[in-house]
Amino acid sequence: MIEAYPGAPVHALWNDAPERMRGVDVRESWMARTPLRDRKALALPFFDPTWRRRTAAGAPDKVLVSSYVFAHHVRFRRLPDVPAYAYVHSPARYIWAPEIDERGRSPLVRATAPYWKSLDRRRAAEVHSIAANSAFVQQRIMDSWGRESRVIHPPVDTAEITAVLDWRERLDAADAGILEALPDAFVLGASRLVPYKRLDAVLEFAASVGLPAVIVGAGPDRARLEALAADRGILAHFLGAVSTPLLYALYQRATVFVFPPVEDFGIVPVEAMAAGARVIVNAVGGTAESVPHGIGGVQARRFAGEDAWAALDRALKLNRKTVPQQAARFARSEFIANLRAWVDGD
Repeated sequence: MIEAYPGAPVHALWNDAPERMRGVDVRESWMARTPLRDRKALALPFFDPTWRRRTAAGAPDKVLVSSYVFAHHVRFRRLPDVPAYAYVHSPARYIWAPEIDERGRSPLVRATAPYWKSLDRRRAAEVHSIAANSAFVQQRIMDSWGRESRVIHPPVDTAEITAVLDWRERLDAADAGILEALPDAFVLGASRLVPYKRLDAVLEFAASVGLPAVIVGAGPDRARLEALAADRGILAHFLGAVSTPLLYALYQRATVFVFPPVEDFGIVPVEAMAAGARVIVNAVGGTAESVPHGIGGVQARRFAGEDAWAALDRALKLNRKTVPQQAARFARSEFIANLRAWVDGD
């Protein structure tokens, strides 16, 4: 979005990526100077009133919002009628879709969800125009807010990934050593290690097809996953957080990349396709849009037993040389063109 509108000031509750925002006019809220910074659960009650009291420099004619939780609630003082264009990653899942986000199952969230839903629906009604990052999210927007929206898929650095034919050549000595120490054939899983990412299903898939698993990522679920692998006798290599070149090299080296969660879109599988990985994703959710079944990858509803074998068999028949072509439609340049056509053409 910043590339689409360079020079536009960016309003944020706090800036947690200063290295990516160098040279950008980022205007943080009061929460950035308090212990609430980076503590979303505690800060949640303050999101709406903070977004409702932003101050704009000058007189913008439009506001472009990147919204996951409540950023689309934004309203600028003395400029209540400036139209807002909300690019929505999802209505807050732990409020609107707790069945796929364990945070929504806590007693506190369940008790307060009716209030947040009512408020969120009213604020969404004020937004001038809405774009969803997938058809899956588009339906959730309609179900949650009763609003029409258009689909603009998010940007993925596909050109950067496909520009390198063999990512092993970009590894430093330490990363090359990690890659060489792995088995010749393995099932790869990569994401934050949290329950809803379903890395346990990756382990079950590996056990079903008789291959070792390689798990990339860090998070609070690591101990449980390691215990599961030990209990099931699954040979699993937990690499923790890795460098970007090593991740891309792992995509290229893996027998298959398995991504089981129900995602709003699923950027990681698109990255894997861009690298030429054979990808198996959930047939439910945004990955059903981003990974074409039988062309860019394989869609599955179960990741164990005979279903795992069937998915692996079909994935092994994919042409790794043509798979990256399926990722090209999500290139950054496509996103910027679609975003500008939406905001500037309205």
